[in-house]
Amino acid sequence: MDFLFDIPIIGLFIQFVFYLLGHLPVVAPVVVAATVPVALGAMCGFMNERSGVVNIGIEGMMLTAAFVAWWTASIVNSFVHTPAGPMGITPALLIGLFAAIAAACAVSAVHAWLSITVRADQIISGTIINIFALGITGYLNLLISQHPPTSAGQFGALPVPAAIIDLPVIGWLIDSFVAVGPIALSMLVSVLLLQFLLFRSRWGLRTRAVGEHPKAAETVGIDVIKLRYRNVIVGGIFAGLAGAYLTIEFSSSFQGGMTAGRGYIALAALIFGRWTPLGAFGAAILFGSSVGIERLIRFAPPEGSLGDILTAVPLQFYEALPYLITIIVLAGVVGRSVAPAAVGRPYERESKSG
Repeated sequence: MDFLFDIPIIGLFIQFVFYLLGHLPVVAPVVVAATVPVALGAMCGFMNERSGVVNIGIEGMMLTAAFVAWWTASIVNSFVHTPAGPMGITPALLIGLFAAIAAACAVSAVHAWLSITVRADQIISGTIINIFALGITGYLNLLISQHPPTSAGQFGALPVPAAIIDLPVIGWLIDSFVAVGPIALSMLVSVLLLQFLLFRSRWGLRTRAVGEHPKAAETVGIDVIKLRYRNVIVGGIFAGLAGAYLTIEFSSSFQGGMTAGRGYIALAALIFGRWTPLGAFGAAILFGSSVGIERLIRFAPPEGSLGDILTAVPLQFYEALPYLITIIVLAGVVGRSVAPAAVGRPYERESKSG
């Protein structure tokens, strides 16, 4: 195999592939951690856009949920002190999680009202949510930082027996995807459940009908307005989980703007995944992999000429990889990926005559 490494340019690429494969067990947890908020954000977008409502406000919903989860858990923790249970679960963290979901659903309800009832421009509605969330959470965090509450900690990983983790070939994979916190586990369950419901349930059939041809759906007795409201608000649950993951599972603190564009990347993952949960999850792993590559090159660069080349590239380039991939995906896939036909089009019931 060594002779392949000596081929100009192609040899370096082959070395890079072998380098990544050899470090998969090390980098996989980083990839999974980066995938979780993007995949959950994509599930929020899926619930909206499959129903015919554009939602670019996922970023703001996630940021709002992240702040509410951290702040609520910290406040509750200052009054209620109990030992952590399995996976680090405490009453404070659970209350913070539910508060984050409620906050994201409330913001989703506002977006639903503006998009469905008021029939405002859905892009503008989402943009307003993003700007408002960035401003209000940054301001509140600045006020709180003057007298910061005691952190409530964070959720822990699901304990997996060492015998399973030590299994050849698949042990590290199980460790990466199963030995994670409750919110990350909810991501895996949500993706599989939504994929099944979309194509194997009455709800999925009605959702697809409302997103493709709402007038035809109305003629067979489907309440388009009600279904869109319900799906958009329920989509807030996933944005709430994504935001809470950032502050009470991945970390135990909040920083202004800490979503760092993950909501927009989630939308790109949804488009790249052709508006299906499994496809969006696969795209989220792609974006998460770019984060893993950045961390791997920073802390364990390869040896030889390949290492010299990779380390000579500024770290800022690797940090920008997720966003560069987003641009490339949107530029190359948007034209080929067919969105639900009625997405972004406000629906108005025809008035009954007679």
